[in-house]
Amino acid sequence: MKSYMIIGQFLPGNSLLHRLDPRSKLLVIFTFVVVVFFANNALSYGWLTLFAVLLVVMTKIDIRYILKGVTPVWFLILFTFILHLIITKEGPALLDIAGFTIYQGGVIQGLTISLRFFLLVLVTSLLTLTTAPMEITDAIEVLFAPLNKIKVPVHELALMMSISLRFIPTLLDETEKISKAQASRGVDLRTGSIKERLYAIVPLLVPLFISAFKRAEELAMAMEARGYRGSEGRTKLRQLKWTRIDYMCLSGYLLVLLIFFYIRS
Repeated sequence: MKSYMIIGQFLPGNSLLHRLDPRSKLLVIFTFVVVVFFANNALSYGWLTLFAVLLVVMTKIDIRYILKGVTPVWFLILFTFILHLIITKEGPALLDIAGFTIYQGGVIQGLTISLRFFLLVLVTSLLTLTTAPMEITDAIEVLFAPLNKIKVPVHELALMMSISLRFIPTLLDETEKISKAQASRGVDLRTGSIKERLYAIVPLLVPLFISAFKRAEELAMAMEARGYRGSEGRTKLRQLKWTRIDYMCLSGYLLVLLIFFYIRS
């Protein structure tokens, strides 16, 4: 199960994306999440897709592993596409099947929304694959440090996000172990009607929640025993430093954005 979920997993490496400062990667991700919603034609979507493919190549991670890792979202992407085919009634009719009419606007809308969803999942997954959770925490804390002036607990929020990313693979491993244990006891999670499958999930969810709460309690007790008091008086072992590579990559990304806003119009 863990091999089918890459969000939250970190793969050490020496690629260009691995060596970038996590702050520069976060800036690219945050802006890309916003920019992808400004695409309005085939050229702009193609340009963003080409940029995402370039990022995948720069990670030096097997493309089959990445595509396999986004398998869980294919169902949501397909569901989104079918939903727009049903509810969007714009443009000329393209096909009529048993009284159900598919319109051109529904096809275009479904393709664009599905592609946006896929690009967002793919690019954000590359962030966790090439950046250690602690580096993400430090980068978020530094980037949002000005919010401390208005009493926003930036350090605590960054720590919560880091812990969440850290425990995603752990919970997936725990889920797989529990599902195998329940299957050995005769619980069938793969066959039967939808109602029967939902009832079969209960023996899986109960021990999973108990295990998650137990891990959270143990982590809280460990942090308290070590005198954790938030960001007050804390120092960092690893200091984040901008390098020439970061400036060059951000300049290249700025050029990508300029070309994007030129071709979208």
